[in-house]
Amino acid sequence: QVHVTESGGGLVQAGGSLRLSCVVSGSGFSFSAMGWYRQAPGKQRELVASFTTGSGTNYPDSVKGRFTISRDDAKNTIYLQMNSLKPEDTAVYYCNMGVSRYAFTPMINWGQGTQVTVSS
Repeated sequence: QVHVTESGGGLVQAGGSLRLSCVVSGSGFSFSAMGWYRQAPGKQRELVASFTTGSGTNYPDSVKGRFTISRDDAKNTIYLQMNSLKPEDTAVYYCNMGVSRYAFTPMINWGQGTQVTVSS
């Protein structure tokens, strides 16, 4: 069974940076697609970064130019580099993996997430 463990969140001032990590255990790292989601209190979970073999990297306008998704196959780890953070980026962040070629579709069990809080 595949498991993910997110880390790297914390409290940061507006304008600061954080790098989130997601360690994938089991056979999940053979999945070709990956994504990072976030969920703020009272809001639905939203996709903030993804990679698929057909579409490459994708970001919504709200984070484009500030967030970067990447992976290290040797470490079975997915990263989310977040720069120029804003208070509206405050949320719990989750990673997932899949096999979709275009629109990212999460396929594995969700982890606990990591809390990111951005103060103004």
